[in-house]
Amino acid sequence: MKMTTEEAFIKVLQMHGIDNAFGIIGSAMMPISDLFPDAGIKFWDCAHECNAGMSADGYTRATGKMSMAIAQNGPGITNFVTPVKTAYWNHTPMLLVTPQAANKSIGQGGFQEIKQMALFEDMVAYQEEVRDPSRVAEVLNRVIEQAWRLCGPAQINIPRDYWTKVIDIDLPQVVQLERPRGGSDAIERAAALLSEAKFPVILNGAGVVIGGAIEASRLLAEKLDSPVCCNYQHNDAFPGSHELSMGPLGYNGSKAAMEIIAKADVVLALGTRLNPFSTLPGYGINYWPTEAKLIQVDINADRIGLTKRVDVAIQGDAKMVAEQLLSKLAKSAGDAGRADRKSLVKLTKDRWAQELVSMEHEEDNDPGITWNERARDREPDRMSPRNAWLAIRDSLPEDVIISSDIGNNCAIGNAYPTFEKGRKYLAPGLFGPCGYGLPAILGAKIGCPDVPVVGFAGDGAFGISMNEMTACGRNDWPPITMVIFRNYQWGAEKRNTTLWYDDNFVGTELNQGVEYAKIADACGLKGVKVFTTEALTEALTTAVKEQMNDGVTTFIEVVLNQELGEPFRRDAMTAPNKVAGISKDDMRAQRNA
Repeated sequence: MKMTTEEAFIKVLQMHGIDNAFGIIGSAMMPISDLFPDAGIKFWDCAHECNAGMSADGYTRATGKMSMAIAQNGPGITNFVTPVKTAYWNHTPMLLVTPQAANKSIGQGGFQEIKQMALFEDMVAYQEEVRDPSRVAEVLNRVIEQAWRLCGPAQINIPRDYWTKVIDIDLPQVVQLERPRGGSDAIERAAALLSEAKFPVILNGAGVVIGGAIEASRLLAEKLDSPVCCNYQHNDAFPGSHELSMGPLGYNGSKAAMEIIAKADVVLALGTRLNPFSTLPGYGINYWPTEAKLIQVDINADRIGLTKRVDVAIQGDAKMVAEQLLSKLAKSAGDAGRADRKSLVKLTKDRWAQELVSMEHEEDNDPGITWNERARDREPDRMSPRNAWLAIRDSLPEDVIISSDIGNNCAIGNAYPTFEKGRKYLAPGLFGPCGYGLPAILGAKIGCPDVPVVGFAGDGAFGISMNEMTACGRNDWPPITMVIFRNYQWGAEKRNTTLWYDDNFVGTELNQGVEYAKIADACGLKGVKVFTTEALTEALTTAVKEQMNDGVTTFIEVVLNQELGEPFRRDAMTAPNKVAGISKDDMRAQRNA
């Protein structure tokens, strides 16, 4: 049939049910956005494209549905680089639409021109450029399918002078492929290892959440009485209240999980690429069981065996693999040492729960380092980060979706929240972008308007995305609750400075005159500033209630002391050496001054 290129584009979006788009309006995509209202597509006009991309990531991670990120060519598109790479490592299917400078002028250095395909070559799971107006629908359909198949962002690049062209085409076919189930021989060998194991441990990763495999992993764990750990930043990959749930590994995670997995003789790594950062030592425990047999399950074969030596490699969907493993287990599977294992799991969990409650402050464990002691003495009446997190944990509703950000105070909270379902914990992921907490929770609320949501960020990271405060108060934006940890410093980098650079603070101090609660008020939102755990509990409880019942968006500014937790990169940092020496006297005037 005959249609315009923009009509073809919209019809393909409708075929795939993509009804939400995030970005900033621009002339290069107006022929498409002009049709959004008639098509049933909602465009969320964000304050910055970086935040728009992170909102799209939060939307998909909370709902399992794909959304679209789109903006003006050139600078609008370059602002998507960070969120798109974030989505790549979060395994988030996302449609990235990059309108390109017109073909007739490209290469002349015209207005808002950049090589957009080259820019995203290492950022997306798939990319393709439209070569002719008649191929718009075909290419878009393929890009969307590849985003689903590769479980990551995929880019369609289209010159802006291809719009408003009349073409005669057949709309493409949507082809859905069955996900790989794993090789039968590998399944048999893995089931045999698990059946014979004396101390099996299951490690659930993002693939368990994405593939809807939590229930399958629960049944498998119960058959084996196998404790279940969650991979770093995937606290929602197993029900937190389950007696076999050990909590997350990785930075500031669960000491119980680390102690238990260290005893494993067989580890089933289910739906995880075993990122090396996720298995770094914690609490002084080098917990990865190097002598254990490792079964790694990942839908992407390229990531199996990439970081750890595997004994059984299974390329497949986490849910289907877990179900097959359960059906192949011997009747006696899990019997060896079952009673002792269950007893040790309970003892270890109870001990850690008590220890976590008692950990009110950060310690100065390194010789000669006294920063945390000085911070407490300097501000004795202020909350510590752990005081705040205990109050938060006890105030959050059970069905809440939370987002977190990069930074010391958010990282300290890694061990506190637990979840009963998947798609509830939106952490920034291993690309590690600052400014994720606010836009991600906005996207999550858009996708799940009937669910309470709470975002978290430190004041440094929040400063990167706070411009969305000017956008999210519009009438059609759903309400959220956002918690800002206020300690007036870039905590993670300041921690590095206290440990390795003799308190020579460069670029770590934030403006103490900034009042985020007042900025929220000025943006037509509700701002609250709290100084005590009692006030924090009341403010958070009220904010969630007003979010759900009255449509109120609240920003809670939580004033903390300046205690600092473990550094992010103890594995990558060393004390500097002075060899040639640096002196201000060597600075010369610039040649053209």
